[in-house]
Amino acid sequence: MRENRHIPLLIGLGVAAAILLVKIFTLQVIDRRYKTAADTNSTYYELIYPIRGSISDRNGKILVGNKVAYDILVTPKEVEEFDTLALAAVLETPVEEIRQKMDEFYHNRRSIGYSSVVLLRQIPSDVYNRFAEVSYKFPGFKGQMRSVRDYPINAGGNLLGYVSEVSNAYIAKHEGEYRVGDYAGMTGIEAAREKELRGQRGYHIYLRNAKGLIQEPYKNGEEDVEAVPGTDVVTTIDADLQQYGQRLMRNKVGSIVAIEPSTGEILALVSSPGIDVNQLADIGKYYEALSKNPYKPMYNRAVQASYPPGSVFKLVNGLIGLQEGVLKPSYTYPCNQGYSFGNGKKLGCHSHKSPLNMDESIMMSCNAYYCYVLKNILENPKYENLSEAVDKWHDYVVSFGFGQKLGSDFPAELSGSIPTSKTYNRAYGKGRWNATTVISLSIGQGEILATPLHLANFCATIANRGYYYTPHIVKASPGVEIDPKYSERHYTMVDTTHFYKIIPGMWRAVNAPAGTGGTAAVAHVDSLDICGKTGTAQNPRGPDHSVFICFAPRNNPKIAIAAYVENGGFGAAYAAPIASLMVEKYLKGKVERKDLEVRMRTSNTLYRVRTK
Repeated sequence: MRENRHIPLLIGLGVAAAILLVKIFTLQVIDRRYKTAADTNSTYYELIYPIRGSISDRNGKILVGNKVAYDILVTPKEVEEFDTLALAAVLETPVEEIRQKMDEFYHNRRSIGYSSVVLLRQIPSDVYNRFAEVSYKFPGFKGQMRSVRDYPINAGGNLLGYVSEVSNAYIAKHEGEYRVGDYAGMTGIEAAREKELRGQRGYHIYLRNAKGLIQEPYKNGEEDVEAVPGTDVVTTIDADLQQYGQRLMRNKVGSIVAIEPSTGEILALVSSPGIDVNQLADIGKYYEALSKNPYKPMYNRAVQASYPPGSVFKLVNGLIGLQEGVLKPSYTYPCNQGYSFGNGKKLGCHSHKSPLNMDESIMMSCNAYYCYVLKNILENPKYENLSEAVDKWHDYVVSFGFGQKLGSDFPAELSGSIPTSKTYNRAYGKGRWNATTVISLSIGQGEILATPLHLANFCATIANRGYYYTPHIVKASPGVEIDPKYSERHYTMVDTTHFYKIIPGMWRAVNAPAGTGGTAAVAHVDSLDICGKTGTAQNPRGPDHSVFICFAPRNNPKIAIAAYVENGGFGAAYAAPIASLMVEKYLKGKVERKDLEVRMRTSNTLYRVRTK
């Protein structure tokens, strides 16, 4: 009986032993978190930063590459007494800077542990080599090589964007993807294609001894991980055209957007004043000055600035009138230096022949003609009331891409604004406004706002005779996919047959014989058949804005372009010459109108711009 009393005890011990064995097996084999934690205390991971992918233009020219840079790292727990003056002299750095940083590191040494932190970034190679020769005198300090961005061509600072060290907020937002000391694209293409460009970090693992000092490689390097270089990105940009546009826009505020109509690919996207690529290479050094510059060079006006489109919008209203059946090319309307309406009011216009047909109204940019067109659209008897007509007009306009983000692959694109009947009901009260109340819409003023990207896309739509591809700036290439939406056609609510009816007037605006009233004669280039429309956008805060859209050649167009020069005055003053020079450069490969080129490159309109 006494022997039997030991049986439950033995069973209990056996069960306890089994549970213990299962727990040990789980901890050591199945769940390796604790082993990893223990290994971390006895190992050191030396990070290997990948080479970031390059960015090239459509012809293979490198816009953004890489060059070698050197950082000086320090592991506070490994630092012994050292000569601060000697280290400062070797690194060509003020001794106060080293002392200040070391004080910060020592203060946070518990949280830093055996990690290495950056003491100095991107030191010159000769300084690094000098340090390497005497580094044995400074235990705990070492050099680290990494690649930084290099810009062989000064083209597209704003569209390329910059790379900088990630902040704590950025790390938190991208949980698990970044750590302190990593770099990421913050704006432009660098940000939009960060996933492909960044690559993957690698590391070497080393063992530490009981004192925390680094010894031999862990497991002879078997568990080291090689860094994976980032993927190269090919853009749709033509570097030569981009660079040329930047030169033409020097000392001016505004932008140029050029699109290949047959694909929607952006050939040039110029914002002026812009960021010089040399500033991108070390953005931290220039950031404060750039952010405080009254002309806002970090602000990409091509996609982030909403402007009144001015007279180029007459083409939109003309197309809507044709579709609605209230306009035909043969219709003529009078212009007595403007359009008169209730109580002695008048929407003015420049002096030209009267009456005019539709071709002539486009060629001469007649304001009165399009006042009649808009009034006929809004007072069309097929609509029950004015509100219904305005909302239908709004739907037409939006189908051209206005009043919405186009969906390009460029970050921070704005939508602009197109009014509806609700806009005017709020402003004037329901039933207390009429067609002449909103007559400024006829000439692209009033509550209409659009970005230069919208205007270039509209021009591409005309060039295609009724449809557009969503503008985009990255081409598909090995390792880089683009959304299928960029190959989809977007048709407007206007039948394609009507687009052919406005093109003769655009052609005559540029190519009509001298003295016949073409507002864009300055844009004429022999043999290029440029079709265009000038605009002078009213500006209540200063001189008017100069606007021009054009495409070329007339048949099978290769380029559609919009130029917008703030406070530039008439469309023919700055926007038309600049856009036509861009077209000439792209289609001919050279510019023969040297006098015009010199005048545009040397002209300065900054003094006209209010910066506050």
